[in-house]
Amino acid sequence: MSTISRLRTLGDRIAGPGHPVYVTGEIGINHNGDLENAFKLIDAAADAGCDAVKFQKRTPEICTPRDQWDIERDTPWGRMTYIDYRHRVEFDEEGYRAIDEYCKKRNIAWFASPWDVESVAFLEKFDVPAYKVASASLTDDELLRAMRATGRTVILSTGMSTPKQIRHAVEVLGSDNILLCHATSTYPAKAEELNLRVINTLQSEYPNVPIGYSGHETGLQTTLAAVALGACFVERHITLDRAMWGSDQAASVEPQGLARLVRDIRVVEESLGDGVKKVYESELGPMKKLRRVQGVVAEGGDREPAAV
Repeated sequence: MSTISRLRTLGDRIAGPGHPVYVTGEIGINHNGDLENAFKLIDAAADAGCDAVKFQKRTPEICTPRDQWDIERDTPWGRMTYIDYRHRVEFDEEGYRAIDEYCKKRNIAWFASPWDVESVAFLEKFDVPAYKVASASLTDDELLRAMRATGRTVILSTGMSTPKQIRHAVEVLGSDNILLCHATSTYPAKAEELNLRVINTLQSEYPNVPIGYSGHETGLQTTLAAVALGACFVERHITLDRAMWGSDQAASVEPQGLARLVRDIRVVEESLGDGVKKVYESELGPMKKLRRVQGVVAEGGDREPAAV
């Protein structure tokens, strides 16, 4: 399968084999409905060297079951009904206009996971580089079709999904313009349940689709391992402080950790190379100094044992 078929366009960037890992800071709703928090998270992602930040967009009346609307709950803004809470953590068009402008100022892309068809139409007001299908939405064929109809690249997370469900979602979306992400939908996810080798399984099953990783674990090591296994897209939830109120905060990466993560991803991807064994120019000095029997140089720079 040619490499060209495994490349995807994300705005002005290319994601796929042979290109830098596309790193996304998933803000989600960790902004808690506060634009200033959103701007600070955008700053953290831009300062760390992320390619994009991602939000979640819902139409509360569609995404919230009717029998939960009037259930009251305690929130940082006092006691309120669940439907009022859902509205409290959503940004309107004015809010996203401000986010769009701020991201342009910081030279970082933004996109979102729409959770309903109306949210796809809402996001079409902006020139987002892609759409993200949350794992919870993988079985929502109507939503998948709405995203496919936009013609934009669709990133599909596969947490809490069976191989059969993933295959069906790929059929609905079409494989020509999607990027698949391995994920485990536990917040935070345990190391023994990350099953990172699924990245290789997906690479084998979908050879014409680039494979990424959406992590919900604590720590950074396993995300770096995903890159070493070939993930060409990485997404991690980000937060200003893991102690902040919200269900995703504990499984999120704080600004200092995000900077380390992006730095180390760049080192890992640079170190992977092309898999072709060669003798580097920098090795010639040590070779001359340390190797007692130099051998002969074969065509292409390989060295063969000297004839006896």
